[in-house]
Amino acid sequence: MQRDKFRAAVMMCAAATLVATAVPTSASAASSSPARTVAVDCFSDPQVRPGDFLLACGDGNNRLIGLRWTQWGPASAVGSGLDAVNDCRPDCASGTFHSYPVKVRLDRPQSWENHPELQRFTRLQLTYTDSTPSDTHRVVTYKLWD
Repeated sequence: MQRDKFRAAVMMCAAATLVATAVPTSASAASSSPARTVAVDCFSDPQVRPGDFLLACGDGNNRLIGLRWTQWGPASAVGSGLDAVNDCRPDCASGTFHSYPVKVRLDRPQSWENHPELQRFTRLQLTYTDSTPSDTHRVVTYKLWD
């Protein structure tokens, strides 16, 4: 019985050592890898290939949802999803969200002032592939925040 406990303890230590040497720490990973390009959300969180992305930071009435990325590189990212927009009728608290299929493109990377080790996309372009929200052009470009 003692021997089985000892063997289990040795195996656990060996497994922990193997995991610790196989997984780099974030500091060593950051220093050895090139700068990543991220999308910065309303809460200043860097994101790579986000599934959702809030466009209306103040009131949350416009959000990209169900994003699927076909390309994410250092210069640009391309994907598709839905633009969920509140119609704010009769007011935004009582409004209804409507979803519109869009193609999404992120580009114009620049160094992120808050985290110089990261590049951040500074422009987001939506192309509506079907109908559009009222008073909205088929192609809309947003400057992304820092």
